[in-house]
Amino acid sequence: MTVVESRLQQLPMCLRLYFRSSNLFNNLSQQTRCFASNSFPCKVSQYLHRAKLIDSIRLGLRSNHPESLIPLLSDPSVDSFVVSNALRSAPSPESALSLIQTLEAIPHFSHTQNTVYTLAKILAKSHRSSELKDLIDAVNAGKFTNVARVSFMDRMQWYAAAGDLDSVLCVWNDLRVSQKRPCTESYNIVMSLYVDMGKDMEAVELFYRMIDEGAIPNSRTYTIMIKHLVKCGKVDSAFDVFNILPFMRIKRTLKQYSILVEGFSALKQFDAIKTLLNEMRIDGILPGRAMRLSLQHTQEAGFVHETDEYLREMLPDERIKNVGLSVDSSDDEDVDFDYGSGEADVGVHLKPWLDPRALAHALCHWSPDEVAALGNAKFVWTTRLVCKVLRNFNSPVTAWDFFFWVASQPEFTHDIYTVQRMIVLLARHGHVTLVDELLLKIRREGISLPFSTIRLIIDFYGISKNADAALNIFRDCKLLCGSISDSNLMLMYSSLLRTLTKCNRNSDTFSALEDMFSCGIYPDIQTFSGLMHHFALQGDIKTVQKLFTMVRQCGVEPDAYMFKVLIHAYCKCKRASLAWRIFEDMRNLDLMPDAATKELLVKSLWKEGRRREAAAVEERSEEIRGILPLALRGHVWTVSSADLTRVYDIYSTSFTTYSG
Repeated sequence: MTVVESRLQQLPMCLRLYFRSSNLFNNLSQQTRCFASNSFPCKVSQYLHRAKLIDSIRLGLRSNHPESLIPLLSDPSVDSFVVSNALRSAPSPESALSLIQTLEAIPHFSHTQNTVYTLAKILAKSHRSSELKDLIDAVNAGKFTNVARVSFMDRMQWYAAAGDLDSVLCVWNDLRVSQKRPCTESYNIVMSLYVDMGKDMEAVELFYRMIDEGAIPNSRTYTIMIKHLVKCGKVDSAFDVFNILPFMRIKRTLKQYSILVEGFSALKQFDAIKTLLNEMRIDGILPGRAMRLSLQHTQEAGFVHETDEYLREMLPDERIKNVGLSVDSSDDEDVDFDYGSGEADVGVHLKPWLDPRALAHALCHWSPDEVAALGNAKFVWTTRLVCKVLRNFNSPVTAWDFFFWVASQPEFTHDIYTVQRMIVLLARHGHVTLVDELLLKIRREGISLPFSTIRLIIDFYGISKNADAALNIFRDCKLLCGSISDSNLMLMYSSLLRTLTKCNRNSDTFSALEDMFSCGIYPDIQTFSGLMHHFALQGDIKTVQKLFTMVRQCGVEPDAYMFKVLIHAYCKCKRASLAWRIFEDMRNLDLMPDAATKELLVKSLWKEGRRREAAAVEERSEEIRGILPLALRGHVWTVSSADLTRVYDIYSTSFTTYSG
């Protein structure tokens, strides 16, 4: 008996049966999947059938008649998709494991990666670390022929959900050995777990380690930081970090807004909530229902106008009927599942299951059969639902068809949130004509787009190389989104300049730069770094020198990262002599490159036969006591070293004070 098999014998019966059956009915399962996909007239019909099955199983898990699940699970179309979604909405870990055990009586069913990973998440969230580890060992030992080995990241996420810090750190160390530079999310997982466990200084130190090792914090990193600060009563510090994010080109999220609104509500600082709601409009974010209680308190404090629109949107939609479980008072009676009526004799009422991603996938071809089935389903279309479906379309053409179809549905009218979602999707795929058509329509109706949406369109036009369209949008930006603050205008110019460089429109780039100066708006250091990086790659040393002079004239202090950008760019285009000059300028300011940049410069100088300069770089690096920095902080076009330092100072100072 192997070690894994020995461990399996020690598991609860439901898990032992689960493992034993995983390969037994594999061929039957494949036949069933073929049946399931071919027995419906279209994918939407299959989606609707699955939705009813999932709702029935959800209700069955909440009933006093577990045997009612057997006929439901015997449906040939019950597959890992249906089971995974039913498991996710199980009322307790015990009921989820009970469902797994019940599946042993269903010969046609076989588990896949969907159900295995869903079970792992349930075990993790219920802190069943021992059973979770046994499940991971079984997967990695090949007990499931159609399930891949569990990745480092999945293991870290599950152990973190289980609150198992030692296991998380063990897996992270293995990840760091196997990868030269671990991803940002791996740092996030550890940092978030430190926050949850009250290890304040460890979380702060990990953030420093992240940027010191060259990982670029992302939006989730700052969500964790903001949550940490608010949790420890440092709401003002959290708000300071939040306000820096746009200048680091970090998207501010609904989660961040929700955390701050809740924090300020607890302190009864309703003016700050008013400011946040205004920023949400600028960012084009639809408030989540988690804010409802905080916004009610804000309204009670006298801010009726600012909150009324949001609160109305958060009210339960009476058109959406519950799925209910109706049980007669006699235990001998059968269980009656009432789909869609919302009326039941017992208090088991659930919102109908709905997966916008699966629905969008079912509509991918937008065939007449799919459209007819969608109309017959009588969905209650809300702003939130339409936005979620639009976000999950892969094809902008299908999204466009859906966008116009849903506009004709009863009691639905597109608003700024659905319109901006559609515009962004079209811009991402370079559909300039359709974007212009929608923009013309909203201008005629007097609708203003959020500032962040305009910026995003300009950014996407850089990806699709539509410089003229980006210029047109920029010229009309004040008509499209109203007044713009100087700081936001600087960010808008930065997006335009980046798009123009991506399109190699150098003359237009300088025209935009001159226009920017004429408005009294000056680029920030990351914009200058991006511009110099672009022209350095083209070998245009005169323009780089001109930009470097502008940096000084604008009162911007060059940092080590700016010099690093130039050294890398010149080395990449085989101009090591120019990179050497930048190194000299850097040393004159008592700055040093990081280890990777130094090695690149030395290697490039050697390749070009400049051995004396290469030796000088080595010698000057050795003169520095200690070691070179692991990585210079920053990222071209987006994040400056100064901003990262500023955020770190806010974060660390908050907890130094808090700990003292």
